[in-house]
Amino acid sequence: MVDMSDTPLTDTALPERLARAIALAGPIPVAQYMAAANAHYYATRDPLGAGGDFTTAPEISQMFGELVGLWCADLWDRAGRPEVAWVELGPGRGTLAADAARAMAKAGLEPPLHFVETSPALRKAQAERVPAATWHDAVETLPTDRPLIVVANEFFDALPIRQLVKREQWHERLVAAQDLLFLPIAGKPLPDAVIPEPFRDAPAGSILETSPAAVTIIRGLAKRIAAQGGALIAIDYGYEGPALGDTLQAVRGHAFANPFDVPGEHDLTAHVDFTTLAAAAQTEGAVAWGPVTQRDLLGALGIDSRTSALAKASPARAEALAADRRRLMDDMGTLFRALAITAPTWPTPAAFA
Repeated sequence: MVDMSDTPLTDTALPERLARAIALAGPIPVAQYMAAANAHYYATRDPLGAGGDFTTAPEISQMFGELVGLWCADLWDRAGRPEVAWVELGPGRGTLAADAARAMAKAGLEPPLHFVETSPALRKAQAERVPAATWHDAVETLPTDRPLIVVANEFFDALPIRQLVKREQWHERLVAAQDLLFLPIAGKPLPDAVIPEPFRDAPAGSILETSPAAVTIIRGLAKRIAAQGGALIAIDYGYEGPALGDTLQAVRGHAFANPFDVPGEHDLTAHVDFTTLAAAAQTEGAVAWGPVTQRDLLGALGIDSRTSALAKASPARAEALAADRRRLMDDMGTLFRALAITAPTWPTPAAFA
């Protein structure tokens, strides 16, 4: 995984430190600002749940992790049941992994579990739910002797993005500081060669986003999957690019906030360009599938049947289960998408045919 920041993770005065750095060396790229802010944010708290800043699909319902686990088990079974390692990138509290492992075990798949996670606070929460996991600071230390089945739920959206803004010409978008007030500005003009041709004549005010960090990670994993065998499923909110638009956002206390206010104290994310990720994986010899909407993915995997089964087993929970299903299928169903990547020798993943 890319090094998101060289910021000491115990530094609780991140805004002051960033302001000093900007005062000494000048405005910094949005990617550098986002990397430093998120490194501090995730290292110093558990941001999930009602008492945190946001809630992810695994925290809404056990059905999400169970169905992802069954997706993995089905693919493994049709690949000939090889010895595999199961990997999760940014596994939150470990909720998805615990639910997926339970479902996979019922299908005969009980692989070693590997977590790529750098946050001490989240590692502690993960260890409570999945004590047998092995933790990694980066993807480079994942097993090399077997196929990898990789799950990345709301992982790529938190990686730093580069923003370019159009004035008369295209410019790198930078972050300046006035005392502790941070604000985006346009940097030096960029040569046309770095701008995709369809966007060179875009109207003033247009913003183009890229994520070199996401491309680096997906290429590294795709190369490993193509060589070792296996698959990856990435589920996130995003779009099929290329496209223009400012998607950088901050969430704090389950409400949107100013991304440039108090860096390190709220979650910074940006929409994922699934087309770019798919193309990056294909350059390394892997096969890309999708994206498909989360609604189509969960529907194909049998969320309706699972909801009914759980409601039959616990009638008192029927109404709550139906509400959870609506959140996953209706509220999040079309905003979130899933991209699958497989080794060339592996079968077509379920829901991506």
